[in-house]
Amino acid sequence: MNKLFQYRIILLFAIILLPISLLADELLKQKLSALPQVTEVREVKDEAGFESRYILKFTQPLDHSDPSKGSFSQRVIVMNHGQDRPTLLVTEGYGAGYAAGPKYNNELSQYFKTNIVFVEHRYFQESTPSPCDWQYLKERDAMADLHEITTALKNIYPKKWISTGISKGGETCMEYRSYYPDDIDISVPYVGPVCNALIDGRHEPFLRKVGTAADRKTIENFQIAVLKKKQEFMPRFKAYCDKKNLKFRAPLQDIYDYCVLEYSFSVWQWGKKTTSIPEPTAPDDILFKELVNVVGPEYFSTTGDISFFTQAYRELGYYGYDLKPFKPYLSIKSAKNYVRDIMLPPELRNTKFDKTTSRHITRYLKENDPRMICIYGEIDPWTAAGVTWLKDLNKQNIKVYIKPGGSHSTRISNMPASQRDEILSLLSQWLEEPIYKRFL
Repeated sequence: MNKLFQYRIILLFAIILLPISLLADELLKQKLSALPQVTEVREVKDEAGFESRYILKFTQPLDHSDPSKGSFSQRVIVMNHGQDRPTLLVTEGYGAGYAAGPKYNNELSQYFKTNIVFVEHRYFQESTPSPCDWQYLKERDAMADLHEITTALKNIYPKKWISTGISKGGETCMEYRSYYPDDIDISVPYVGPVCNALIDGRHEPFLRKVGTAADRKTIENFQIAVLKKKQEFMPRFKAYCDKKNLKFRAPLQDIYDYCVLEYSFSVWQWGKKTTSIPEPTAPDDILFKELVNVVGPEYFSTTGDISFFTQAYRELGYYGYDLKPFKPYLSIKSAKNYVRDIMLPPELRNTKFDKTTSRHITRYLKENDPRMICIYGEIDPWTAAGVTWLKDLNKQNIKVYIKPGGSHSTRISNMPASQRDEILSLLSQWLEEPIYKRFL
């Protein structure tokens, strides 16, 4: 067969297949548009290897127990490989803005060539009701949101479904499975905490033991050094905040203290090398730059993530600070109520913490054995509130993997080869699918 004839055959197949591909995309768009809850389907550019990518507007009740109270539009991003492929539900937990771009993909989709249904959490970014009535930001309704979306899209994607999420999204993944266990075949939550109280209480002891004594001393020495220099640094700190037009719900010197207290959590959360931390004798410019680069005061400002902290204050919980090593240098006397007083406006402070979420997740995981792989990092402070205790229950299906030296950035692809291969092999068996992408 000569080359000219080969080229003609290839061109002929391309001409035949192109309309078929376009027709499949158009049929999928029609199916998505026909869903009764969907008010908009917008096809967007894809640069991640999917056949097509769409942004949906999905109508949800504000209160699933009483739809008469109104509705809002939830952003859902659908990335399509084919209706004959498994589907990955990403329970983001936050906003979906970064996934709306053309390059977003997920490692589980890369490994197993899944479709992706990426759900923006209620009250985040484009999924914020208007008017914004905060009484409807409730966990039970957020889980019902996911159930409605999954139920609708299973009519289009009938193969196996995996749910996954990172951090708060990881907790959302576990919570969703606990409320709607039959919606999903497999769950893969990453670095997901399950806090038992507004100030959980397990993170501070974790930070007193994590890493080596030398590492912890290096961090503490830096914190004490910048606290001792607080009065010298306050003009710089004020100028930094003024330049960024930051406003706060507490005196500026208290915000400085909170930045210093947060420093150790941030170092361990993101796996910052303690060898990169300046010595206490370093020049002031270097010390100050280190502080604001690792813990920017933006975190404590009035422009912080009110949606997230409302959830933390009401139902999800958070972590506290150990003041004892720093008391001689602090302006604040207690950090007990900092989530309420620093992170939230006054109108959102009038509720008590509800333990229903953590209790429901914990009870479900203790009493059941769904196909679930929980992934954590050894030095990540959020691991203190993780479900690592499941390792001691010898479940047949629930598996917990802790990456040695791993931070909050722990993923399957960056785990040791033995852990990575074991996880992928198990997922492959459960999905009855080959592994498409391998990281060597």
